[in-house]
Amino acid sequence: MALLIQNLSFDSTTPAETARFWADALGWQVMADGNPDEVVLEPAAGSPQAGMVPDILFLRVPGPKAVKNRLHLDLRPDDQAAEVARLEALGARRVDVGQGPGVTWVVMADPEGNEFCVLQALTDTERTGA
Repeated sequence: MALLIQNLSFDSTTPAETARFWADALGWQVMADGNPDEVVLEPAAGSPQAGMVPDILFLRVPGPKAVKNRLHLDLRPDDQAAEVARLEALGARRVDVGQGPGVTWVVMADPEGNEFCVLQALTDTERTGA
């Protein structure tokens, strides 16, 4: 059986605004089809991610997020501190989901409240596999 993940879906009371945050965060493009209740993000055409990773779909729901996400994104930047600062400038905030003080990642939430993690950069050994 051939099975591919087409997209990851997030509930949102403001799909266009939430999609704009993630487009800015990831450098992706908002795909406009005129439906304000379903907004799709795709990697920029010609990028290494195009056609390789699932799209992200933001679906309008009537009420705000109430509990911790059961699925979240882990982002791997080149510079964790710089990326956390950039994401905060875009509207993300640090959150405590019980991760404790000694973890190597930063838990954040987008403006809609969806949690995600910013991991440490890969070491040279992890990058090369040597």
